Amino acid sequence: MNSTSEIKRKPNPRQNANPLSAIAFLYTLPTFIKAYKKPFEENDLYETITDLQSESLGNKVEILWNAELIKARQAARSPSLLKVLISAFSFEYIVYGLLIGFAEFLIRPALAVLLGRLLLYYMPVVDVNSHTTYHEARLYAGGILLTSFIRILLFHPLIVHTQLMGLKVKIACCSLIFRKALKLNNGAFNKTNVGQMVNLLSNDVTIFIRCGALLNYLWIGPVQCVIVTYLMYLEVGFSSIFGVLLLFLFIPMYYLLGSLASKYRSKAALRTDNRVCYMSEIILGIKTIKMQAWEKLATKLLASLRKLELKYTQLSLYVRAAYITFDIVIIPILLYVTIIVYVLHNEIRADKVFTLTLFYNSLQLSMARFFPQALCVRGEALVSIRRINDFLLNTEIRFENIPSSTTDSIAIRIIDGNAKWEEEVTLKNINLTVKPCSLAAIIGPVGCGKSTLINVMLKELHLFSGTICINDQVSYASQDAWLFSGSVRDNILFGEKMDLVRYNEVIRVCALEYDFKLLPFADHTIVGGRGISLSGGQKARINLARAVYRDADIYLLDEPFAAVDSHVGKEIFEKCIQGFLKEKTVLLVTHQLNYLKDVDQLIVLENGTISSQNRWEEIEHITYPKDQVDFDEVAGNPWALANSDLAEEIVKEQKSVGSVSKSVYMRYLTSFGHLSFVIVVILFLFAQVLISGGSCFLTYWVNMAQIEDMYTKQNNVSNRSQIEQSQDSKKTYMYVYSIITIACIIIIFLRSYLFCTLSLKSSQKLHNSMFNNIIYGSMHFFNTNSQGKIINRFSQDMAIDATQLLLSVFASVVLVAIVNYWLLIPTVIVGIICYCLKKFCLLTIRNIKRVEGVTRSPVFEHLSSSLQGLSTIRAFQAESALKDEFDAHQDVHSCCYHLFLTTSQGLGYFLDCVCTIYLAIVTLSFVMSNNDSLGGNVGLAITQCLTVIGFLQWAIQQTAELENNMTSVERILEYGSIEQEDSSGTEVVNFQEGEIRFHDVSLKYALNGEFILKNVSFEVSPGQKIGIIGRTGAGKSSIVNALLILSYISGDISIDNVNTRNLNLQALRSKMSVIPQDPTLFSGTLRQNLDLFEEYEDSDLWNVLDEVELKNFFASLPQGLCHVINQGGTNVSVGQRQLICLARAILRNNKILIMDEATANVDMETDNLIQRTIRKKFECCTVLTIAHRLETVMDSDKVLVINAGEVVEFDKPSVLLNNINGHFYKMVQKSRKNDNLTL
Repeated sequence: MNSTSEIKRKPNPRQNANPLSAIAFLYTLPTFIKAYKKPFEENDLYETITDLQSESLGNKVEILWNAELIKARQAARSPSLLKVLISAFSFEYIVYGLLIGFAEFLIRPALAVLLGRLLLYYMPVVDVNSHTTYHEARLYAGGILLTSFIRILLFHPLIVHTQLMGLKVKIACCSLIFRKALKLNNGAFNKTNVGQMVNLLSNDVTIFIRCGALLNYLWIGPVQCVIVTYLMYLEVGFSSIFGVLLLFLFIPMYYLLGSLASKYRSKAALRTDNRVCYMSEIILGIKTIKMQAWEKLATKLLASLRKLELKYTQLSLYVRAAYITFDIVIIPILLYVTIIVYVLHNEIRADKVFTLTLFYNSLQLSMARFFPQALCVRGEALVSIRRINDFLLNTEIRFENIPSSTTDSIAIRIIDGNAKWEEEVTLKNINLTVKPCSLAAIIGPVGCGKSTLINVMLKELHLFSGTICINDQVSYASQDAWLFSGSVRDNILFGEKMDLVRYNEVIRVCALEYDFKLLPFADHTIVGGRGISLSGGQKARINLARAVYRDADIYLLDEPFAAVDSHVGKEIFEKCIQGFLKEKTVLLVTHQLNYLKDVDQLIVLENGTISSQNRWEEIEHITYPKDQVDFDEVAGNPWALANSDLAEEIVKEQKSVGSVSKSVYMRYLTSFGHLSFVIVVILFLFAQVLISGGSCFLTYWVNMAQIEDMYTKQNNVSNRSQIEQSQDSKKTYMYVYSIITIACIIIIFLRSYLFCTLSLKSSQKLHNSMFNNIIYGSMHFFNTNSQGKIINRFSQDMAIDATQLLLSVFASVVLVAIVNYWLLIPTVIVGIICYCLKKFCLLTIRNIKRVEGVTRSPVFEHLSSSLQGLSTIRAFQAESALKDEFDAHQDVHSCCYHLFLTTSQGLGYFLDCVCTIYLAIVTLSFVMSNNDSLGGNVGLAITQCLTVIGFLQWAIQQTAELENNMTSVERILEYGSIEQEDSSGTEVVNFQEGEIRFHDVSLKYALNGEFILKNVSFEVSPGQKIGIIGRTGAGKSSIVNALLILSYISGDISIDNVNTRNLNLQALRSKMSVIPQDPTLFSGTLRQNLDLFEEYEDSDLWNVLDEVELKNFFASLPQGLCHVINQGGTNVSVGQRQLICLARAILRNNKILIMDEATANVDMETDNLIQRTIRKKFECCTVLTIAHRLETVMDSDKVLVINAGEVVEFDKPSVLLNNINGHFYKMVQKSRKNDNLTL
């Protein structure tokens, strides 16, 4: 349905790469070169590789999940998603794990053994049989180089494959979550909010990628530990046991930390769900929030939710600080213990020390780093799997077929039907028969069950007693027009095949031809989520056109005329319903009573029961009201012209190019606070000095012992004083080594704790800053950015911990150069090569990561949009098309993420190759020279080189993660440039009169767009009731936007002789009450929706509910004022939502009330109630009413007629009616003619 899947992409180079290209990452070179020449864009992405296609992975897991549901039901146990994932992916993952195990078990220990044998060449000859000859030294050196090269050939490709396994699990789970979302019944949907589902797709599934890279180390680590322990035992005897025993003492601590991480992750995730859900509500209801000046309250509520979330995030970060500390210090501790125990009974030797160093380095990666992280991600993954599992077990809508009638003379039949949404019965004893090819209408007061009856026919709600029979296929147009992000044509076709003749006819009968001429690209114009670039009337007609285009037998149309004017409504009724659909069965829910005389069957609902069902003439107790006349649409559509700019802007999300600027890093780091930032930098540097200092001192100790040994043997010294002096020196070395080790532990712990604490502080500041920029941003921002794009930036957490690894690599290179100054030249050359290679490749990786962030947004946006239109999707049986669209979006994202993984790992591979060459230079420089080098220096140089190679791929992975996080920070900071509303001006505002003056006011919705209002001037006296009329798009709502300063305006607007430009916007808006056309309620209690600031007593709230005749309804509910309102107010009718908004306005008791077509979606009885209440409660207030019903404005003191953005008439209704050449007179006359009515 969207263009995403229609873009022709080039074949993925990885798909057909030969083995050498796959192992050596040669297939990534074209991407690096292409992205270096020009910024990498979404259009540069390749086809998704077959193994990562969302459809196939989703199908695979869905089949297994359905089988698991059956098995669990048979075994009377709970279904397990974990079993499904193991069944789907475990075999391939185990194979890769065995290959990684081979590399870890053989190659890493082999390096330590070979180095030990090589170092014997540089030591004094003690035993001729154990001493290494020059020829053997060359062989051992060659073995070190060959083993290192084999390791990088195996390790990097295997890491990519394990990460891709995790990515497969992520893709499969995302597809399964979306498919489940399309099946949720109403009860489950209300309990499972949009925020939770977005969080499942954004945060929960991300852990699977880390699982792919790490989980194998849960068994690799312990096995390698056994192998390495045995080899160390052969080297140093029982001394090795002490270090390994200490390692095993740490493992329970790791397990405890993993359990705590899982616990806090689970609790934090629940709070994140609530925060993301609340953010979703804020974005959907942002216009209402701004109109009501609720920004501070929204900020306060979000801050409280964020605080609850951060409480557990902080605990989780403390666990992370402990992990980081142990990760870095455990090997120095183990090496320290082993060496101290060894030297108590032996002399320290280079071959022993540096062999132990490499053995423990191998354990550091597998046991001290990967094993605890695997424990941690295992716990987090189990939490995520459990959350997804719980979601998948939510109740689904039952798709059993409604039986067809046995006779062709019946289209719809319900016998003794009873239905309820929750506890209270909504429909009672419904007996209804609708004949084929007939036009039936359903009418009734607000909340009587009209939409519920439609939902029963759509199978969205099932009868708990009674029967229903429906013949043939059903099409549906919802009361709240639902549009998804795509072209207008896509929204109308909705997956159906294009029949140009039928399509053009549908456009004609739905009165869209003229609108298409105004839209910038006709029906190819892109509309954003919720149709943000269209007017309400356009959305309603496109929504109707979608239903009519579908070739069905029965058409269920829920309030299709509510948002259109009289002339357009009449045209649609005659051409579409009575004409195009004359051979079809049409069931029409409407409040427009003037169409009822033409229906074949009139169904009257009252209190959930059918009071009568006959023709119009046969229902005597309904009087045909004269006040149902609407005004004609006579002008052009300037709104469409204005929004043509918006339509072009909403297509692309902003994406920076090039490297992450230094200012982004500095803004993140300085968000710690300047003093804290300096302390962190000092601790990082000091920690590295201690780590490197420990290695240097150990080398010095070994060298001194070797020199002393050589001196003793050469001079044949063996007196007692020499031995005592040697023992004193040994004690001194042990003390100094102990002090360095202990200081290193303390400093690293303080650094890790402080850094994690400050990271949390920084994350909170960035989050708060971004939210403040958004909540106080201009409406233009929300008109041009979809909900999914904004939520995407709020659903990701940030963490940076690569700094220490990079410092370690740098320090290792410096130590090598210090040992042999001749190595300075190759060190500098290799350093320059690595820097250039890193800079060249990271440019590509950064841009790919930015594109990945952009391609992630449509996934969330598609989910959010689909959830808002579930009933329409299921009515059209379009689940498959929506699933395919989701898979297409996910394929684009998966391709980009796969490219990010392979280029990141490819960079690590290329750098390791360069470092292996450097290792060859260092090793051969010692071997080819005389053997007068000290064993400690040789051992230090080679171990540091091997450390660089061993750590570099991990450091690069962390660097890529750093870039990942910093691009996320960059994307957050981009929201710092959002155009802000002017918050200056006087905050003390108290309007006493309500006098309003417009002087030469012009308004436009986009900064470079066309003016919608043009030099508008008029005055409203205190307490006057003003009716504002004009066709859809003439500029009526723009008057409200100008008064509330929601758009770009010029000219002067004053209230009580105070220029609104001099007032604080929130203060200004808080002194005006607004009842919008689309009533917005937020999830929470009825009390919270009425009194957000908790300023009134319960008695006040019940009184105001009584004023709008809702007291009896809510008093009958068990929880009364604490009755829970679902997100968007979905568990109350549209009319009831409107009345709650009216009650809210009455409570605020402001001098100015604005009604923006507030009665468009309510029946005449509710309309009359609203008008009576306003006349009574706002008698002394200034009231501006935008309306298209004649009686509404005829009761006004004055009528303002606006046409094409200009005020063409403004006077008393009686005066305007006497001007036969005036706009108002002509509109009334045409409305009378259209409806065959008189005043």
